[in-house]
Amino acid sequence: MTQHLVRFDWAIKKLLRSKANFGILEGFLSELLGFDLKIMSIIDSESNKEDKSDKSNRVDILVELLSKEIVIVEVQVNTEHDYFHRMLYGTSKVITEHMRAGQTYSHVKKVYSVNVLYFNLGHGDDYIYHGTTYYTGVHSHNPLGLDEKQKALYHKEYIHQIYPEYYLINVNQFNDVAKDTLDEWIYFLKNEEIKEDFRAKGLLEAKEKLDSFKLPESEKKDYDRFVENMRYQNSMAESTYDSGVIDGEIKGKIEVAKKMKEAGMAIEMIQQVTGLSAEEIEIAS
Repeated sequence: MTQHLVRFDWAIKKLLRSKANFGILEGFLSELLGFDLKIMSIIDSESNKEDKSDKSNRVDILVELLSKEIVIVEVQVNTEHDYFHRMLYGTSKVITEHMRAGQTYSHVKKVYSVNVLYFNLGHGDDYIYHGTTYYTGVHSHNPLGLDEKQKALYHKEYIHQIYPEYYLINVNQFNDVAKDTLDEWIYFLKNEEIKEDFRAKGLLEAKEKLDSFKLPESEKKDYDRFVENMRYQNSMAESTYDSGVIDGEIKGKIEVAKKMKEAGMAIEMIQQVTGLSAEEIEIAS
């Protein structure tokens, strides 16, 4: 029997903010970032206090690690063509918010931007992308590194460790075949299901605590409304897309019919090519 687990985009706004559930988010981030980490606190960022109309400045959850590094986690369902810019703005805002007056630039916080996307962003053949900053010699093609004094000052080995790092998960591109523990998390993000043999960090805890049937009645109603609202939004987006495609096809056929009429072709031939009725062809001008 399939266990009904809550959607990750709802959990991250509700359940995962509780310290008792930090282990779930720690597991996910550890698998994604590639090192074990601990969450110190959830940060009430200024980015979450802006007016709701300023959507580009709102984040789903902002956590500070014991290492003092900051992780932004965003879950986005609806298509946003300027999402790359949104990520850049988000990391820049977090950096400036956490610089105290008078601090030197060496105190700039390391920020990880983790983006779980249920739409396809960009054009590529993978479902997980990692972006960071490297400097390469224009002539030598060799990487630029830190000198020993800089390593001691920044407590970093490499330049890219100073800059924000970006992770993109295009959930819908995942083929449902879990090849490793990170894939097990992607499977859960896509299907709201955790298989019996999954062993990724945080997933066993997620299986226990994100069971929709175990939610308190008030939260269960809240979650049901959320899911219904998501269904409605997806349905509206699909209907709008289908309508646009159909309208575009008809307009295209009318344009073809118009050119064929101007070329003096018979109505019967135009009907055969375009599939339009005689009346539709007649009014094409």
